[in-house]
Amino acid sequence: MTVLTILTAAHRPRPPALDRLSDTAEVRWTEASGLAEALPGADVLLMWDFFSPALVDAFTAADRLQWIHAASAGVDSLMFPALRESGVRVTNARGVFDRPIAEFVLTFMLGFAKDLPGSLELQAERTWQWRETENLAGSRALVVGTGSIGRETARLLTALGVEVRGAGSHARSGDPDFGEVLDSAELPRLVGDIDWLIDIAPLTPATTGLIDAEVLAALPPHARLINVGRGATVVTDDLAAALHSGEIAGAGIDVVDTEPLPPEHPLWSCPNLMITAHMSGDTHGWTDRLAEQFMANWDRWLAGEPLLSPVDVEKGYAAG
Repeated sequence: MTVLTILTAAHRPRPPALDRLSDTAEVRWTEASGLAEALPGADVLLMWDFFSPALVDAFTAADRLQWIHAASAGVDSLMFPALRESGVRVTNARGVFDRPIAEFVLTFMLGFAKDLPGSLELQAERTWQWRETENLAGSRALVVGTGSIGRETARLLTALGVEVRGAGSHARSGDPDFGEVLDSAELPRLVGDIDWLIDIAPLTPATTGLIDAEVLAALPPHARLINVGRGATVVTDDLAAALHSGEIAGAGIDVVDTEPLPPEHPLWSCPNLMITAHMSGDTHGWTDRLAEQFMANWDRWLAGEPLLSPVDVEKGYAAG
């Protein structure tokens, strides 16, 4: 019988969709502290606690592992050398978070364009103050990260009249969602005419610190940064400096390089900043959708069929 190890955490729910696993496998539920003991003899590992870094230290105990599924879009915590070289297949939750995150990007954009933070402050002060606001239609956005989430974001924004371009690992033309895709390594010379810089890039060596002081200085003063990808793709100190100086008009960030963000962190005091707690993809029923997606792949695994949502371990993100 196939042996399945599931890495979970005390706070992680166990959706009913996973109940039938016990009909076809020996299932070992474990938290991070017991992962090394639960891996010997395991054929499959489900990273249900997808933020856990426990696999790095426990991986030497995986003597029979063939497939790892990450219940997340990002797989940067799995891209350590031993796993890359092992030949173990990796899949992720590609597609589950696309629309929710695209809607969250739109929420940040509308929040800034319609000055919702200002309205809430005035409401708290019981002040009736008329203002003009901005149009989204006709504005220009550059989406950094052209995977499935970036594409859904592009489609949603395009439908609202936003002019959208993409930036990815290499430049190309004729893209069905972006038209032209630019090389993200050239960001400083690409952002001088945009209103919205939307960061949905996976965390890889090439994207770590991608948005730094040079990129922020190249943005127009009225531009805003939105990050719903990975916190470490943005140099936090550079972002804080740009906000305090007024070099950019604002930022909406759902991810930071230190999570949870400590109460004393200087980001909290930055002007024109909206912060949320890494929640852009987590709409009602999201864990059920993750479980159903894994079960569909599980059935394919048992049937010997190709797995959905494969990850390219050399590139560090879903293969498409």
